[in-house]
Amino acid sequence: MLSNTLKWRKECRIDTIPEENLHLGLEKFVYINGVGKQGQPVYYILYEAFKDRDLYRKVLGTEESREKFLRLRIQFMEKSIKQLSFKAGGADSILLITDLKHSPGPEREEFRSVHKNASTLIQANYPELIQKHILINVPFWYYTSRFLKSRLKHQRGNKKVVLARPSEVTKTLLKYISPENLPVKYGGLKRENDIEFFPEDKASELIVKPNSASRIQIPVIEAGVTIVWDFTVVGWEVKCKQQFIPDDEGSYEVLLRKGKEKKLCDSVRNSFYINEPGKIVITIDNATLKKKRVFYRSKAKPTVPTYIIFKKQL
Repeated sequence: MLSNTLKWRKECRIDTIPEENLHLGLEKFVYINGVGKQGQPVYYILYEAFKDRDLYRKVLGTEESREKFLRLRIQFMEKSIKQLSFKAGGADSILLITDLKHSPGPEREEFRSVHKNASTLIQANYPELIQKHILINVPFWYYTSRFLKSRLKHQRGNKKVVLARPSEVTKTLLKYISPENLPVKYGGLKRENDIEFFPEDKASELIVKPNSASRIQIPVIEAGVTIVWDFTVVGWEVKCKQQFIPDDEGSYEVLLRKGKEKKLCDSVRNSFYINEPGKIVITIDNATLKKKRVFYRSKAKPTVPTYIIFKKQL
């Protein structure tokens, strides 16, 4: 296997591929983002790009463009490898996430061919460097096809492949990626260019039992700060209410947001300026027969009220 890999690398000029200009308009759909629970770089490829017919023809319309797309896939593998340390306690493998949401169907021969070729190349030449290849938002036709093939032949590589239907995406990814490093589009807390929270700001976990309600309470002792909070519910199907409850019984409670049921992969961020001691209370009402996992975090920021700023300007 090693001799075949070395031969492939030489024939395909893999050592120079990281410097190649392979611009295909896929920057938002092929990228490295965050790390896994063991510090592994996470490499994403989103096939929803190909719902755009013009982009589909540009990337997969000719044999030359398909070859370029394969080289782009390999280029990101090589870039991911450069982030590995291979030292004790360091990351020595990669998490590969393939999102099949809105991917072309089995009737698209070009897509089926290039996806198969890319998977074969990666499994053959990077077998020990892929910790898991997680395919998410797997359509029914792909799921059944993959299941039947796995029954017919048992390959070592199949043990590293994980399939997740749309309703299981967040639950599956959280096995390998912490909520702080999982993008919000997949039910995590990670937002691009976030100025409020960083991956180092760890989230707490709350379990909400079936047919019950639980509360997250964020106490605030001093006035003059803005409280910012994030939370997400794995699988949602719950109702949420956010409110500020002052310590002074003579003051009014403030309803910040009364939630409807959220989408599967939504997360919530909100903030509130505190002008008296009290607490932020987030109520999660779970009317389902399954327990729900909630991840949340918060921080306080010293804040000067807007009316004071305007008063000074006058």
